[in-house]
Amino acid sequence: MAVLKLYRDKLKHNYNHLDNVFREHGIDWGVVTKLLCGQEIFLKEILGLGVKEVHDSRVTNLKVIKSMAPDVQTVYIKPAPKQSIPDIIRYADVSFQTELDIIRLLSEEAEKQHKLHKIIIMIEMGDLREGVLGDDLVDFYSKVFELPNISVIGLGANFNCLHGVMPTQDKLIQLSLYKQIIEAKFDRQIPWVSGGTSVTIPLLFNHLMPKGINHFRIGEALFFGLNLFTNETFENMHNDVFELYTEIIELTEKPMLPSGVLAENPSGESFEVDESLYGKTSHRAILDVGLLDINPRFLIPKEEDVSVIGASSDMLIVELGDNAQNYKVGDVLRFNLRYMGALSVLNSRYIGKEVV
Repeated sequence: MAVLKLYRDKLKHNYNHLDNVFREHGIDWGVVTKLLCGQEIFLKEILGLGVKEVHDSRVTNLKVIKSMAPDVQTVYIKPAPKQSIPDIIRYADVSFQTELDIIRLLSEEAEKQHKLHKIIIMIEMGDLREGVLGDDLVDFYSKVFELPNISVIGLGANFNCLHGVMPTQDKLIQLSLYKQIIEAKFDRQIPWVSGGTSVTIPLLFNHLMPKGINHFRIGEALFFGLNLFTNETFENMHNDVFELYTEIIELTEKPMLPSGVLAENPSGESFEVDESLYGKTSHRAILDVGLLDINPRFLIPKEEDVSVIGASSDMLIVELGDNAQNYKVGDVLRFNLRYMGALSVLNSRYIGKEVV
């Protein structure tokens, strides 16, 4: 069985580095755990770091977190489905919201459960995923402030999640100004401007972060150390907190080109023949993972002489060239993962999970 390993020391190093940076700038932050898909073995490692706030997009995962660490503040980070409202009030201390009717239902449910539910209202800043339009914001807040059992603790925005719109200093200043407008209009204090995600960190490092932005939600940078502006690893951070270990289940020297009549494969892909490869061979290995577990484009081979060719549902094909390393059946090949690849692997019940 293929195994995904999390390296505890590397995770702790990344966490401490980020925590120091945020502390220096007076910024509150929470860890986004949706990548971990509720895997208790990995959630335990996160909670063991001393995390005070955890964000997730699945209420079932927040239920697990609450059972493991009742005092940790849990944050539900997408607009709430109606059928999930009782559980959101039960397991999420805070939620991100954009729909007035849903917030009314949250208020009613919070009253039933004798709770005060905190919300962060998300604002549309150009990426066109979730968010209240800026022109509607004052009217929206006026109605939310009338609701009992609801406490507005912040406003926020997402960037780079759908259309790839990147955060800029101007956009974050605009987000901060929305807070000032609401506070002045309603004489209410809003503690957080939650404009920080992993994609926003480079602005902080480059001293371009407006002072009004005082809350971050971090997942990808913690687990992968990735600068999403440059696609390079941040200085003093690890990009291999996770590694995927796979076993070679076949290894044969084969032609580099298929033979026969070609059609689309089951994934809808068509193979284009490179005539320069006629008559050439290479050592090809089959590994014990496939499309059920991960899209091959999110895999990064750790060994330099390994290149990914493609995958079927349960098998991954890699090329080893002349096999100078003398790999054989039963040997293990390691891969780093991109974020979306790790998400698939963590959600696969066919992949083992270990902490190193």
